[in-house]
Amino acid sequence: MDIVQRDRNAVVIEQEMKWLSKVIESRMQLHWAADGEAPDVLVVEPDDLNGDISQYAKLIKDLNMNTMQRICLLLALAPHFKPHILDVFFIKNTYNDRGFTEFGGIKGNNHGGFLPTGETAAFVIAGNDMEKRFELLSSFMQDAIFNELNILNIQRTAMNEPFLSGFLTIAEEYLIHFVTGVNHRPSYSTVFPAKLLGTALEWEHLVLEDSVMDEVLEICDWLQFKDKLMGDWEMAGKLKPGFRGLFYGPPGTGKTLTASLLGKKTKLDVYRIDLSMVVSKFIGETEKNLSNIFDQAMNKNWILFFDEADALFGKRTQTSSSNDRHANQEVSYLLQRIEEFPGMVILATNFETNIDEAFSRRFQAMIHFPLPGPDERFKLWQQSFSAKAVLEDKINLRDISEKYELSGGSLINIVRYCSLRALKRDSNVILLDDMINGLRREFNKDGKTINI
Repeated sequence: MDIVQRDRNAVVIEQEMKWLSKVIESRMQLHWAADGEAPDVLVVEPDDLNGDISQYAKLIKDLNMNTMQRICLLLALAPHFKPHILDVFFIKNTYNDRGFTEFGGIKGNNHGGFLPTGETAAFVIAGNDMEKRFELLSSFMQDAIFNELNILNIQRTAMNEPFLSGFLTIAEEYLIHFVTGVNHRPSYSTVFPAKLLGTALEWEHLVLEDSVMDEVLEICDWLQFKDKLMGDWEMAGKLKPGFRGLFYGPPGTGKTLTASLLGKKTKLDVYRIDLSMVVSKFIGETEKNLSNIFDQAMNKNWILFFDEADALFGKRTQTSSSNDRHANQEVSYLLQRIEEFPGMVILATNFETNIDEAFSRRFQAMIHFPLPGPDERFKLWQQSFSAKAVLEDKINLRDISEKYELSGGSLINIVRYCSLRALKRDSNVILLDDMINGLRREFNKDGKTINI
């Protein structure tokens, strides 16, 4: 928890709630004033947040929020931080002994206070001014903070009821962001079937052929300079947002590690999508699951990593059955979401030929991760053993590297096996016999034998 940021957020939100109270008071005065001389709420000036270092103030400034957006944000925050300032809306209409329709709001199951709806925001900001209400309604439907950024939302429980009757809410991640002072990281769930991908290894542990490493470093260049390219160089109108990459090659050749290290090097979160929870046999469910992932990742500056992606992104087939049409629809939907996603998407597969050509045309990078050559294998052998391990004199790593073609993943399995055998002997010496047994075990997995 970032206590400094949390405390700064508390101070500035306290100030903002005082301003919201003044805005509501002004709206009530204007609403009840017979002579109509009460002030317009939009002339009640908010505090100047320039120079404020809180995350709340940064959000306001980064999005260049206008007064209307700011009021909506505070109304959504009020039930969490200052619920009593909304109690004024509980006043009853003496003519029919019920609340005033124009105030909107709903009563929660457990919350004792007033929960604002879109109608509440419309009343506070626009009152009875029909032009302002139209402007506000249009903003609710088109404004980025309600749609693209998903900061605020109008939760509608019944689609046939008025749009503004929905409960005005703030996304949980922003609420947590203000309360804890740290960026929210969603937990793995059916709604967000993805896990944060990390590694204890560093960039120097990534052993790739020079040509492959050059291609990987080009992705780093994009992550480092994309904002300048799109902004300062004014390329936003010429280049599509985001970056799409395909990693393909045999298992254990470094595809997942590369994705992890890209995030570590650029300080971006990498989320590995669990395709077993995304792909569904029920029509429409796969698209819904994909939508949940992309909606939550939108504008988060995350890297989305789809491992074994051909399970979802395989070639489209001839539509000879409803199942074929359903599968093709899923692929088309994914193409659309990848095209629109402004961040980085990396697809990994063991077989390039399994990927639909429509995807191939949309990749900025298609990187082949081959089995490591003798030089790469020698380097992997050298760096994979513990510094506390001692190799038996009979072990010649250069000779083993030249003779046995292995992936990095298989090589690590052998190192693990040999190391455990040494520990079982209460020794730190890695024996050649154990190395040979480890090699034999790995080759047997593929039905192969080795000549010693």
